Amino acid sequence: MTGRERKAVNRNYFNSFVWKPALAEADVIAALKESALDGSRVWEPSREHGYHALRHFYASEQLEAGESVVSLARWLGHSDPGFTLRKYAHFLPRAGSRGSAAIDTVFT
Repeated sequence: MTGRERKAVNRNYFNSFVWKPALAEADVIAALKESALDGSRVWEPSREHGYHALRHFYASEQLEAGESVVSLARWLGHSDPGFTLRKYAHFLPRAGSRGSAAIDTVFT
């Protein structure tokens, strides 16, 4: 994911100022009570609701749609498609249509 400058979005910034506030607004996580003295924003810790969860969502939707593990490994930056297969194999039995149509369908 890139920002306006076409540089990778910093995951810590995205988590603190975009993703976690959206989850709090939707009552998925507790609202931010206060910021730390150094100005950082400290949300309730939860890997399942963090930025990394978006990668798992993306990967699972691609595999469910029938995208190849080799392509997905490349997109996720995995050097070994076998790692990708081991991590996400439980999504393969439900494979259906392909690629970007999966993500388009989710958001329409």
